[in-house]
Amino acid sequence: MAGTNRTNETLTGGPVVILVAPQLGENIGMAARAMLNCGLTELRLVSPRQAFPNERAVAAASGADLVLDGAEVFGTVEDAIADLNMVYAATARRRHFLKEIVTPARAAAEMRAAPAEGRAGVLFGPENSGLDNDHVALADRIVEAPLNPAFSSLNLSQAVLIIGWEWMKSGREDVGAEMPMGHTYPAEKELILKLFEHLEDELDARGFLVPVEKRPSMVRNIRNIFHRMALTDQEVRTLRGVISSLTRYPRQDGK
Repeated sequence: MAGTNRTNETLTGGPVVILVAPQLGENIGMAARAMLNCGLTELRLVSPRQAFPNERAVAAASGADLVLDGAEVFGTVEDAIADLNMVYAATARRRHFLKEIVTPARAAAEMRAAPAEGRAGVLFGPENSGLDNDHVALADRIVEAPLNPAFSSLNLSQAVLIIGWEWMKSGREDVGAEMPMGHTYPAEKELILKLFEHLEDELDARGFLVPVEKRPSMVRNIRNIFHRMALTDQEVRTLRGVISSLTRYPRQDGK
């Protein structure tokens, strides 16, 4: 479908689009095209199957070179989201752990209403399988488009376009939301991941994360608890101090 350009101004910015293990260069290019249609310009790739930069990606992008030229490649999802404050996982597959599910419109409104200091990103999984549970567990919310329940399959660029379109629309509407942060700001994912490592290390040392076969699901559940809190930078630092205090110093009551 052709679009109508009212001006020649190029819109830039918006949430980061993170493609996890994309399989084909063509799909990366089509996703980049969908992004630039909606003014999204920051693309990150996690372990793409084909080498990147990729000629097929350039051809499929149909001129969205601005997106491809600035794309970054990461080895892990953790590295790709480390500097973000809010992460959404785009998936239509229901999971077995508790995590809030929002529509693309709601996700866009939340990202628009976030403090200016914060940065958001959206994870998209491989074309053949989507995101796995460990990747979804790293996100704060799941974003799911309300499609036909009997047939909700989307290709990668379609999924990116739906999120991008809702982001674009939300910039032309009054979302009417504000979150005063005072002197702090939403915690970067790198800081939260270090909190998880600190807590899980101490729990392992005290024999909490057993039996071993249940450890992965226990870790995901604990991480989800903290993700639902929308922690600030100062709150994460306080929690790390609490963990250190509980594990380093003896009880003051003698028990």
